[in-house]
Amino acid sequence: MISLLDSAVFSGLFGIDEETAADFDDRRRVADLVDVEVALARAQATLGVIPQSASDRIAAAAAGFDVDMAALRASVAASGVPTIELVRQLRQAAGPDAAAFVHRGATSQDIVDTATVLALRRATTKIREKLKALVAGLIELSEQHRGTVMAGRTRGQQASPIAFGLKAANWLAPLSRHWQRLVELEPRLFVVQFGGAAGNLAALGDRGPEVSDALARELALGAAVPWHTQRDAIVELGGWLAMVAGSLGKIGQDVVLLAQTEVGEAAESADPLRGGSSTMPHKANQIASEMLVAAARANAALLSALHGAAVQEHERATHGWQVEWLMLPQMVALTSGAASHGVSIVRHLQVNPARMRDNMCEAGGVVLAESLAFVLAGEMPLEAAQRLVKDASADARAARQPLVDAVKRAAQAQGAGAGIDWDRISDPAAHLGATNALIDRILEEAKRTVR
Repeated sequence: MISLLDSAVFSGLFGIDEETAADFDDRRRVADLVDVEVALARAQATLGVIPQSASDRIAAAAAGFDVDMAALRASVAASGVPTIELVRQLRQAAGPDAAAFVHRGATSQDIVDTATVLALRRATTKIREKLKALVAGLIELSEQHRGTVMAGRTRGQQASPIAFGLKAANWLAPLSRHWQRLVELEPRLFVVQFGGAAGNLAALGDRGPEVSDALARELALGAAVPWHTQRDAIVELGGWLAMVAGSLGKIGQDVVLLAQTEVGEAAESADPLRGGSSTMPHKANQIASEMLVAAARANAALLSALHGAAVQEHERATHGWQVEWLMLPQMVALTSGAASHGVSIVRHLQVNPARMRDNMCEAGGVVLAESLAFVLAGEMPLEAAQRLVKDASADARAARQPLVDAVKRAAQAQGAGAGIDWDRISDPAAHLGATNALIDRILEEAKRTVR
């Protein structure tokens, strides 16, 4: 075990499921490489570039192919790529009549990159399904808590009243955009790689582009010109993974803060067995939320390396390719695991509306300061109203009394406030502004986009 993501003990902590891990295990990667070789033979046979009988022999050999993994490992260590030994073994399995037609006109990077695209397509499909479930959960949470009033916090302090439903909707909003980004990225990313030794398909003469397009059709990928050292789509995927993880990390960070003992407004689960401490029986740590933050920060660091890998030399590069091999599977796994944790958090989130109201009251109702200033601005200049509320806030803190009472007393001392309904404006729920309209917009966009 080198990475915690590979660990039988720790991988579950990061939400790594067996299916996601299997997308990048050795056996599946080798199977993807073989699938590309078989598809290449079929494409060439369809175009008459190689005999149909050779394609059939290659496909039959691949179907019962038992790769010598030890020999493959030794070859990769010596040559730097898995295809040399793999092609040798596949040629041997296909027999002398078909051997020469295995890997015809291709280079190692063609096979490895195309196989990587197949793995990424599977993995992003799984992430997409998890995001779909997360979006559905956030829509439900937003609807359920449209009227749940809490303190909105800016720069770590209570600011003005908001609805928890709007907070949940704001967690949702970037996921709709990430969904759209993936839809836009897929045609650029899920494409075939086929360029031959130096990217001009010289070994196939003028048939190269036809073979490339036919290979794409065999694998249900998009056609593309060779992109051996043009890695923008790979980096773009890395950026997408980091952005998704970042948006999920924001949810995790909020839940951790809301669950603090002094706040107690939400917790990720009512399960007493989750988040326990080895020595403090009262603890209920927000484990899944912590992992969302960890995944976001790890992916941000990994993305930096992936951007560095985009600087590649001439027609075929030296080291950038290998950096991608190191970074991408981790980024995919972290994002997929974070999405799993996100679904669990949203489905089991324990929201405490009573505690939300208590926290506003215990702070003296300072969340009403902005609204009180604008109400008073109907009877005096706005700057004077803001100054009155600011001074009253200091008095209220000193006397440990509600802000509304201090403002009312100060306003009356200046002969103002007689026409104000002080009881109504004392209720934080009266100051939610366009909350419902904003929630509606976010939810409508999610329902329209995420399908």
